[in-house]
Amino acid sequence: MYGIGILKGLGVTLKHFVETYVDDIRWIGRRYYNDEALAVRQGPKARGVFTVQYPEERLTLPEEFRYIPFLVYEEQEDGTRHDRCTSCGICAKVCPPQCIWIQRSNDPDTGRPIPQPTEFFIDIDICMNCGLCAEYCPFDAIKMDHDYEMASFDRFAEHILNKERLSKPVSYYASIRPQNYAREETARAAKEAAKQARRGG
Repeated sequence: MYGIGILKGLGVTLKHFVETYVDDIRWIGRRYYNDEALAVRQGPKARGVFTVQYPEERLTLPEEFRYIPFLVYEEQEDGTRHDRCTSCGICAKVCPPQCIWIQRSNDPDTGRPIPQPTEFFIDIDICMNCGLCAEYCPFDAIKMDHDYEMASFDRFAEHILNKERLSKPVSYYASIRPQNYAREETARAAKEAAKQARRGG
C-alpha cells in the first residue's frame, strides 16, 4: 500500500541482480562445459538471474521432453536389425497434421503384405510434436526424440526424414528415457510371462 509493495518488488529485483554477478564471480573460469556448474546454476539452488549461454551452456532436458518422432529397431546377435514397426498405419491415422507417410512391404512372389515398412517418411516442418503417434503405437515402434537442433536452409532435402534417418536402436531410446524404458521393459516381461503361463497351463 502507498508504494510499499512496489519498493519490496524492486528490492527483490535488485537482490537477484546483485546475486547474479556474485554467482558469476564464484564460478569464474568454470562456467562453460562444466556439468557441476550447470547442475547448480540451472537448478533450484541457483542464485540470481541466469542466462543460458547457448550453445556453450545447455539446460538439461527432462526425460519427458519430446520433439520429432523416431523409429525404434532392435539389434540382433548376428548384427542385423529388426524393425519394431509393422507398417500398421495407426500412427499415420492418429497424426493430427497428417505428416506421416508409410510405404508397406509386399512379398514379391505372393503379393501379400509383409509386416515391415519399405519406407517411412515424416515431414518435420508439419509435425506438431504432440506425441500421439508414440502413444497409440501398439508395438512401441515409434518414440519421441530429444534432438531439437534440426534447422537447415533446404526444407525439401533435410526436413522430410526417411526411414534410414528416422531409425535408431533401442539402446538410444534407453539412454534418453531410462525410466520410461525400464517401465516398458518390465511390462513387456510381465506380459510375456503371462503368455508363457497360459501356454503351459
